[in-house]
Amino acid sequence: MSDRTTRTPQQAAGHAAAAESGGRGWTLAVVCVATFMLLLDLTVVNVALPDIRQAFDASFTSLQWVLDAYALGLAAVLLTAGSLADRLGRKRVFNFGFVVFLVASLACGLANDVVVLSVARGIQGLGGAVLFAIGPALIGQEYRGKDRGTAFGVFGGVVGLSIAFGPLIGGALTDGLSWRWIFLVNVPVGLLALAVSLLRMRESREESAPAVDWWGLVLFSGALTLLVLGLLRGEADGWSSAPIVAMFTGSALLLAVFGVVERRLGERAMLQLSLFRNVTFNGVSMVTLLCAAATMSAIFLLVSYVQNVLAFSPWETGLRFLPLTLTLFVAAAVAGSLTTRVPQRLLMGASLTLIAIGLVLVSLTGPDTTWTALLPSMLGIGLGMGLFNPPRASLSIAVVEPSKAGMASGISETFQQVGVAIGIAGFGAVFQSRVTDLFTASEAGRQLGPAAHEFGEAVAAGGGAEAVSRAPRELAPALDAAARTAFVDGLTDVMLVCAAVAAIGAVVGFAFIRNRDLHESARMDTPDDDGRLAGTSGVKDTGGADVTAGHTTNHGQVPAGGAR
Repeated sequence: MSDRTTRTPQQAAGHAAAAESGGRGWTLAVVCVATFMLLLDLTVVNVALPDIRQAFDASFTSLQWVLDAYALGLAAVLLTAGSLADRLGRKRVFNFGFVVFLVASLACGLANDVVVLSVARGIQGLGGAVLFAIGPALIGQEYRGKDRGTAFGVFGGVVGLSIAFGPLIGGALTDGLSWRWIFLVNVPVGLLALAVSLLRMRESREESAPAVDWWGLVLFSGALTLLVLGLLRGEADGWSSAPIVAMFTGSALLLAVFGVVERRLGERAMLQLSLFRNVTFNGVSMVTLLCAAATMSAIFLLVSYVQNVLAFSPWETGLRFLPLTLTLFVAAAVAGSLTTRVPQRLLMGASLTLIAIGLVLVSLTGPDTTWTALLPSMLGIGLGMGLFNPPRASLSIAVVEPSKAGMASGISETFQQVGVAIGIAGFGAVFQSRVTDLFTASEAGRQLGPAAHEFGEAVAAGGGAEAVSRAPRELAPALDAAARTAFVDGLTDVMLVCAAVAAIGAVVGFAFIRNRDLHESARMDTPDDDGRLAGTSGVKDTGGADVTAGHTTNHGQVPAGGAR
């Protein structure tokens, strides 16, 4: 039954009774389980990459694809999934996305080569995007008033836990069973949640929902895929080679056509370009992309350093990343309350400054240092990421009228996933090139002659130890030292580039996030640039925040307190 359909008093009473009896509790549980799984798969794979590389003899670029394919899938349909659910039914589309996610998880776990794994990861991302876009709307339709705040508090906690314990869970499954189980574990848990969804969740839809923007979906996905593919293949094929130039040109053309199509569709577009007339909306979008690009690529490379240079197992690696993830979790909880006390531009700018400092501190590491040398860096990155996400989530919808909160939220999440995909591809390419060049230029590398380049690529991919074991015994000590030094020096160089990107994000945050650009419905509960609330002069909290929250939760936005 549509939640827009008029109910008789008896029907309304029946619905209320069902909700009180636990029906809405089941909805919250299903959405939380689905969200936990899909966000876990953003972080759980990092610690399993060395095992995946060994299983398939995968190159560094192939490992990047395992991560990027998932982010691409998420970015491609986040904006479209919400409108599709509004039109066809939220429960129906949510369950369809759940099935896609579970089938793709099974395919990931059974993959027999890295190409199949990457394709399955992309499909898994498509299903995950549907779950993430629609899940909060399902919660919003069941809860009202204070109960809604409590429900989204639970949801935000689950989001934070999935990020905080992802590396640890991934390490436990990889060490205890196999890397395949980081994907296969989704299947039994997901099937149980899907059964509950089919039996206990109610249907709802928007009778006046606009048609789905299929052209926008195809053009945007194509442009993003060509861009990332060009970044991933550039080092191997040559940045000026015809295929790479064609990919970048094709991406630019598709993006230009996408802009034309969206402008013509106007209010029916999946991306309403009118939103970008707001300076603060542009600032938040750009800062979100820069932060995601810098942090997620840095974590990808830091995990590789801990496992491949410091030689920790997946489980041991997950344990050693707890300082970062737990700091992120705690900082996000604190930042949720700071969003109504501290000017948003200060929070955003300060958080990215902390991230930049943390990335610079990676230079304290070396080929022979212990993992504790990473602690200052981990604390800085974790604190910055935790302080960044709540104001980012809040600002993304505070700058628009409540009726457009869903689209604004989706755009913010899309920019985040685009940043992840571009960052891992771009900074990964820089890292691979730098490590290879450093190794081939070393004295030990020169002794290998033409084979030095291939050896250097193996070092960048985390296969330095295996490459050394196959080298002549008399060269092994020198090659091992050169490989470790090249990896660490390349890592440090890329971390400095990531720090520069984060610092640029901080400048953008300080300069382009302005309280005067916020919609009037959000100004009452958002401090101005001097830290004063607009609604402190005797105005009660009667509508501004609640109206925004109402539209927010019905369009797929993570609450500001969520650690995302």
